[in-house]
Amino acid sequence: MSPTFERAGSAAEFATAAKRMLAEQRSALTENLAKGAAIEPLIGRYRESLDAMVAKAWALCLSGDTGLALVATGGYGRGELYPHSDIDLLVCGEEAEHFGHADAIGRFFSLLWDSGLKVGQAVRSVGQCLEQSRLDVATYTSLLEIRLLAGDAAVFRALEAAVNSPEVYDARGYFEAKRDEQRQRHAKFHNTADNLEPNLKEGPGGLRDFHTLNWLSRKLYGVESIAGLVPLGLLGEAEWQALLRNWRIVARLRFALHLVVKRPEERLLFDHQKSLAELFGLKDTPDNLAVEQLMQEFFRSAAILLRINDRLLQRFEEHLAEEQVVTEIDEHFVLKNGYLLAHDNRFSADGLPRLFELFAVWGRQSDCRGLHSDTARGLAESLPDILSYADQPESVRAAFIALISQPQGVLSLQRLARLGILARYLPEFGQVTGRMQYDLFHVYTVDQHTLNVLEYIRRFEQGRVDGFSLPHEVFPRLRKPHLIWLAGLFHDIAKGRGGDHAELGAADFTRFARSHELPAADAQLVEWLVAQHLLMSFTAQKFDISDPDIINGFAGKVADREHLDYLYVLTCADIAGTSPKLWNAFKDQLLADLYTAARYVLRVGLEHPLNAEDIRAETRNMALAKLMDAGFSEGDVQQLWQTFPEDAFLRYRPDQLVWQTQGVLSQAAQPSQILVRELVGKDSLEIFVRTPDRDGIISGLLSTLDRLNLSVVHARILSSNDGYALDNFITLKGSHTPDAKRIGQTLSAALKDPASIKPAKHLLPSRLRHFKTPTRIEFCPAAGDRTLMSLVCADRPGLLADIGYALLQRKVRVHDARIATFGERAEDIFVLSDRDNHALSDPAVLHGLQVALLDYLEGRKP
Repeated sequence: MSPTFERAGSAAEFATAAKRMLAEQRSALTENLAKGAAIEPLIGRYRESLDAMVAKAWALCLSGDTGLALVATGGYGRGELYPHSDIDLLVCGEEAEHFGHADAIGRFFSLLWDSGLKVGQAVRSVGQCLEQSRLDVATYTSLLEIRLLAGDAAVFRALEAAVNSPEVYDARGYFEAKRDEQRQRHAKFHNTADNLEPNLKEGPGGLRDFHTLNWLSRKLYGVESIAGLVPLGLLGEAEWQALLRNWRIVARLRFALHLVVKRPEERLLFDHQKSLAELFGLKDTPDNLAVEQLMQEFFRSAAILLRINDRLLQRFEEHLAEEQVVTEIDEHFVLKNGYLLAHDNRFSADGLPRLFELFAVWGRQSDCRGLHSDTARGLAESLPDILSYADQPESVRAAFIALISQPQGVLSLQRLARLGILARYLPEFGQVTGRMQYDLFHVYTVDQHTLNVLEYIRRFEQGRVDGFSLPHEVFPRLRKPHLIWLAGLFHDIAKGRGGDHAELGAADFTRFARSHELPAADAQLVEWLVAQHLLMSFTAQKFDISDPDIINGFAGKVADREHLDYLYVLTCADIAGTSPKLWNAFKDQLLADLYTAARYVLRVGLEHPLNAEDIRAETRNMALAKLMDAGFSEGDVQQLWQTFPEDAFLRYRPDQLVWQTQGVLSQAAQPSQILVRELVGKDSLEIFVRTPDRDGIISGLLSTLDRLNLSVVHARILSSNDGYALDNFITLKGSHTPDAKRIGQTLSAALKDPASIKPAKHLLPSRLRHFKTPTRIEFCPAAGDRTLMSLVCADRPGLLADIGYALLQRKVRVHDARIATFGERAEDIFVLSDRDNHALSDPAVLHGLQVALLDYLEGRKP
């Protein structure tokens, strides 16, 4: 503390000096962090400065014997204070003392606020503290770790004694309250630390989990901290060192985050990740960005903290159990209170064979709650001794394949991964453990995404899954289920190594298969799946799968129905496991259509490719039969269909054609027909508009749909033979999507003068500002005297509406659109023509269109 601060004789002098001291302290802390200083001394130095500052403020406002104690509570009481955290203070004493010194107490708290501190303040008697604690476990917890800062020591001792008595919470009640609190907190973060923008304090594996162990250790065992459990045999020395080491990593991140953001931010947002990586001196490498290095260290630390947290909570639970229920399984294993316990937990001595035996037994226990904490601790202690599969004897490799070939093999893989064993046995998986990808498409770390994929595959095996129409039907056709588990394990295992991760992953699997002596046919199938795991999603999202040539080409690459079945299940799991928001009814329908069409081609033989005329005829017949069953006249239907272009019977499925025909005939008296229906899954809408054709329709409709908070993922634009536009859109619902009636009314109003509707203005979401996607626009000829435009650019709200408006201004017509969004990047394809319905062949016209689009997309035009 500077001399000026110490000599402050008035409140004004104190506030000025204190502000300067805080600024100097935080600047010095930032410098020391950048130099690699350890976190404990930094926290300690900051706490000591604030202790002196608070004590000085107390002395200025309340001098002499007041009968009051100034007590630090919560994190400040624990002494773990971060640069912009609240300082929690309690003025404790009898109510008479509160009233007698009310003005002085008010001046004290005001002085701290004026000095730049954010204060959590309370004024209570010992009795009031206990009363409040009985009502709120958080208040009680904040009083478990208290320190006397100034004032009456006798009052402080009375408070300390009251808090430590069992009157407020008994041990069991407190444990259950904190365990339930943690479960609810974890659920808010989808029970994983592996989120793109994790919460360092509250998220799973965050600092709050560490603190919870401290509180429970104090309450249940009367020790000062978690370290006190080591002499009691409840915590191994290696476990304690792992907790401490990884607490330091997360605490250092949180400390730095406060300094960088200059406010009490607990979320490691994209806004701050690069700044922290720079502060810590991390450098980009060709295959690993500095920010990815920073985040990988955090994710690995959070995983270890979470793992040990789970083990200790189980030990606490067992300690509190009224009786110990032990069920014998065999000579090596028992179930103790529902947890699987090995008689001998020294796994390092016997190596992997007994460890794999443990997981095999675990897989067969349907009523098992998990591993017993003693066994989990033994596994953790054995990790350093586990060699990679390449260094294991043949018997161990055979045992691994036997383990994952069992009916519960996918569960064993997931458990091996979560307990850190798989990363040791399969070093390639270890490389992607905790590895993030700095984009908005991949919501999870690579290892967590892999576990998600395995989980979806497991659910497909168990039966129908909400939102998925076919995987549960396809899974039973898989010859060997464990092969798709291996494909799921390896499909992204080479992420972050540079080059094509699919090819590199396939090469990794080839080495694995050779070492594990997998049958050649099995190895070839999995290698192909890993190498081609993006083929189906790429084909479905980037190409028009109503085109027979596309289906025939895809079927030719797949070659047989077995490869198609495996690839379809893997693709569904891969997309769904990438982000909770990525899978939707449209993608489900898209992949199901591609799978069904390709399976038909493979069934009849590649020598009999799909024919456009046959598809049109079949679509007509199927749709007509359904319409006649619904009571529509064949003559009315055929009369309407004579106005439809032939492509309508190729591009639309029979159910779409039935829906459109019913709607048009039912609304025949209206100048325009607008249909809206919800797709299966209720997350998507299909909208069909039939209206007199004129320029500006597509632009106006896209802008209107954007204003309705509907995100267009597919657009099919056809022209009828009698001068009508037939526009079909698939949209995702937004947070405030109106009902079908209002959508129809809004679109109907827009059709009165669609060319006059300009796109809405949108603010760019903050998370999109951190990603730069160079805009790339390419043109090539397309069938039917059309031009294909491929556009890759940064995604943003209203993007499609802006594109439609820019094309309108250049007098270009849109005939089809396929929209694909990958996080912060949009990859869209448009089929275009001029206003005379001819291809855009003039180089000058194409150049002008490219320049105009770049102006709109990069903000150079309003």
